Amino acid sequence: MHILTKTTVINKPLSEVFEFFSNAENLNKITPPDMQFKILTPLPIIIKKGTLIDYKIKVNGIPFNWQTEISEWEPNKRFVDKQLKGPYRVWIHEHTFEEKDGKTIMNDHVQFLSPGWFLEPIINKLFIEKKVKGIFAYREKILTNLFK
Repeated sequence: MHILTKTTVINKPLSEVFEFFSNAENLNKITPPDMQFKILTPLPIIIKKGTLIDYKIKVNGIPFNWQTEISEWEPNKRFVDKQLKGPYRVWIHEHTFEEKDGKTIMNDHVQFLSPGWFLEPIINKLFIEKKVKGIFAYREKILTNLFK
């Protein structure tokens, strides 16, 4: 299992930031354009524990249908989305939020496993790890600009 952790400091109060993440449509804003991200689930999506969301994405130019479940939902504290179907063998993404001095500290903790069985370490090193890090670097840049 591979783990990525990322801390992003957002210059807005927690309630405003969590509201942004409570709207699935905002994923379009924080996903790199080359992934051609599209939500397939009819909008609006009410986010809560058990919510299923279907997407279409491209990873390294390869199209995938992706389905995630909100497996944990604690408003203004944390939530977890877990891949049920998609490009990874495992994808569990925990988002935690904390307010400090009027700013929001958001932590992303992602556990993931690439496809490829015995070739997985090579596939991850050559393609997936860099892509995942790039997605979160892009998100940080966009969030910083959105919440000036």
